[in-house]
Amino acid sequence: MTQSEGKSFEILGVMRVASGGESESLPLAPKPRTALAMLVAHAGQIVPLSTLIGELWGERPPASALRIAQTYILQSRKALGLAVRMPSKAIASEALTTHPGGYMFSESFARLDYQVYQQLVELGRTAMRGGDFDAGVRHLGRAMRIWRGPAFADVRVGRVLDSRRRHYEESRLEAMETLVEAKIEIGCHREAAADLAALTVEHPYHEGLHSQYMRALEKAGRRAQALQVFHRLRVSLVSELGIEPGPTIHRLQHHILNSPSNIT
Repeated sequence: MTQSEGKSFEILGVMRVASGGESESLPLAPKPRTALAMLVAHAGQIVPLSTLIGELWGERPPASALRIAQTYILQSRKALGLAVRMPSKAIASEALTTHPGGYMFSESFARLDYQVYQQLVELGRTAMRGGDFDAGVRHLGRAMRIWRGPAFADVRVGRVLDSRRRHYEESRLEAMETLVEAKIEIGCHREAAADLAALTVEHPYHEGLHSQYMRALEKAGRRAQALQVFHRLRVSLVSELGIEPGPTIHRLQHHILNSPSNIT
């Protein structure tokens, strides 16, 4: 079984598996779904049973945790087999494999949508470093469209998966900043501003997103609104976190304040 056979595992949103062009969610109860998500998030690595148990129950697992965790793996194999139309025995040997002390999701079984996303982001950044901002927008736009919601949106996460999900989200925000930068460079200022309008509300303390929003608004001839974005950010940071915006966004504010008025 190889990735070339068209199997993919989607984690950037509701967790589901795709095979032969058809995508299906996995009929699993919450804890087996968490167990499967742990293995998929660490594709190609053996996840020790102790780590799996910790993610499922925290510091107070039941006395029967080992047996129950093994049952969850069996249930995950069955659900995955049904989704891709393979017997559980084949799933056990090719997808969710058993190893001394733990289990592993095989990287050769299915390609993760997060891997595709990462490759597209790198293509976009490489294009931009070479001065091809149009190609950067195309690659990064494709990368962002892979996201269907928060990573592992239907998974009850513990400490490890929560950390992994936060990492994915930070990567998404950084990629979005890069995409907006490319759009500004090719003159798509209004489109860039529209992209950032909701994101800055969702992330009221993220200075990078607010900086890009201010740049896009200024380039679109909306200087007053750009300054309002800075004011809103400063109020949020000072009132909620007790800190001032950093020097980079302060310099941008001063630049906008001292630039010729071009309000439309």
